[in-house]
Amino acid sequence: MNFGSSLPVPSVQELAKENLAHVPPRYLHPHQQHFLISHVDGLFHGIPVVDMQNLLSEEAGNSELAKLHLACKEWGFFQLINHELDSNFLDKIKLEIRDFFNLAMSEKKKFWQSPQDVEGDTLECYSEQLNNIAMTIFGHVAKVLESKEIKELFEDGTQILRINYYPPCPEPEKVIGLTPHSDGAGLTILLQVNEVDGLQIRKDGLWVPVKPLPNAFIVNVGDVLEIITNGVYRSIEHRARVNSEKERISIAAFHSVRQDGVIGPAASLISEQKPAGFKRIGLAEYYRSRYARKLDGKSHLDAFKIEHQN
Repeated sequence: MNFGSSLPVPSVQELAKENLAHVPPRYLHPHQQHFLISHVDGLFHGIPVVDMQNLLSEEAGNSELAKLHLACKEWGFFQLINHELDSNFLDKIKLEIRDFFNLAMSEKKKFWQSPQDVEGDTLECYSEQLNNIAMTIFGHVAKVLESKEIKELFEDGTQILRINYYPPCPEPEKVIGLTPHSDGAGLTILLQVNEVDGLQIRKDGLWVPVKPLPNAFIVNVGDVLEIITNGVYRSIEHRARVNSEKERISIAAFHSVRQDGVIGPAASLISEQKPAGFKRIGLAEYYRSRYARKLDGKSHLDAFKIEHQN
């Protein structure tokens, strides 16, 4: 099924090898907000942390489920620990990703983006295990919201993997690694490949830096889950900053409904007091619409909102 394509762009990694003193004009973002909550100012103690083993436990399950609900409702982000993916396996994935980016361009071109397609590699074992984690989370979301159709919507769903490479930048204060946006999928599961931070989320009008825990996954609510939960859970704007000395690498897995699925508020979460807040749309049309836009906050999600008169 054709979901549209991402925009072909020059290799920024190759551009960075030229050791330019200044960033080319096309990459400048002079109007980005730089308001940050510091890790040491006493205002911020990190995004919520959810323990997957506690979530599955009979003894601790209810309290951990409450933490998951609060994280999705108030933050839209959390770190997932004790997810049972072996640390040696994660180290292997990280090493192979770094090795890929160290290949000569002639080798990397064998995996080049083709017309009307989305660029990417297949990492079958990693992909399968992340899909299992995503379905566990969707199942618990369905449980806490008392809407089992949520889990059913994501069964046999789509998954897209994207590996992000941010090279060192001579003028990091003038650019943005990834512009502010909310993710289009239902759930994103991100793994930090190296130890260079850069992810920031928008919280109460400020940009909050995320410090990944060792081998934890950073999980966030996407637009599709906001639509399906009828706004109970909200996708959150986030962005990536770059570093003047070090490269940053991450791998993100985006999970959504099945290819022939229809996105819309779950019937069980619609009531007279809370009518449907979003239009219904097929997955393929939804993604073609998203890929036709540039990343711009939550503008794509806003296009599907239903305005109700009070």
